[in-house]
Amino acid sequence: MKSTDKLAVLGSINADHILNLETFPRPGETVIGKHYQVAFGGKGANQAVAAGRSGANIAFIACVGEDDIGQRIRQQLAEDKIDITSVEVIAGEPTGVALIFVNGEGENSIAIQAGANAALTPALVEKHHQIIADAAALLMQLESPLESVLAAAKIAHRHQTKVILNPAPATPLSDELLALVDMITPNETEAEILTGVHVDSDDSAARAAAVLHKKGIDSVLITLGSRGVWLSEQGQGKRIPGFKVAAVDTIAAGDTFNGALITALLEQRPMTEAVLFAHAAAAIAVTRPGAQPSVPWRDETDRFLQQQG
Repeated sequence: MKSTDKLAVLGSINADHILNLETFPRPGETVIGKHYQVAFGGKGANQAVAAGRSGANIAFIACVGEDDIGQRIRQQLAEDKIDITSVEVIAGEPTGVALIFVNGEGENSIAIQAGANAALTPALVEKHHQIIADAAALLMQLESPLESVLAAAKIAHRHQTKVILNPAPATPLSDELLALVDMITPNETEAEILTGVHVDSDDSAARAAAVLHKKGIDSVLITLGSRGVWLSEQGQGKRIPGFKVAAVDTIAAGDTFNGALITALLEQRPMTEAVLFAHAAAAIAVTRPGAQPSVPWRDETDRFLQQQG
């Protein structure tokens, strides 16, 4: 029997190597960093952690390497209230790696090496198809092989599991995949790549959302950074502003938003209320360094919302 609140997340796991510096280096330039740390990350894992800490009933389909950091990541995911039964250990492969620069404005520049994430094949997705079939919602990103994302979306569609896609990193996607998506959460750049519409205003966000609606997607949420989110449902759109905070770095802000948003929706909260909950979680995250270390627990997000009135 399908649980009304069960969430499946399919996606990537990385070890993030983060270096803080004043400005990003130009080609051929060497700059001196101010702080270095290794933290657990990967868009899939970040979103799973955000959902778990927000209170979701969550299972995670992913891969780690047969190495020490992969073992430590699995242990941490379990502590974050995530069912890791379907987090596979891939023999002979390292855990995925992300190399991240964070500048003095809190902006980041990231390069990734897939490692064990490349082993998240359609065959492995099929191995765990029952997790997707039993879930109320499936949340995915694009750091996993595209054919596996499509395979998971097809399983979800067959079993009336809602498909939520955060189309990051930005890449063109087939109409076949987009037609299987119930909700999509691109940022401005990702929306432009998917629609051809340059998003720099509410009007252009509405036009981009209309293109995505025509591809069969019911709910479109285009994240606009400090301006909030453009929400469009069945063609009716509005901008929901975020909360103003002093950002330390923006790593995992979008991931935190996605995990918290879906958790709130699975609790049957109205969409606008769910977006505000997700805004609050993301606002807390950008005031802290790192990816998963920055993700708040539910009680922190609830307190933040109370303080905002």
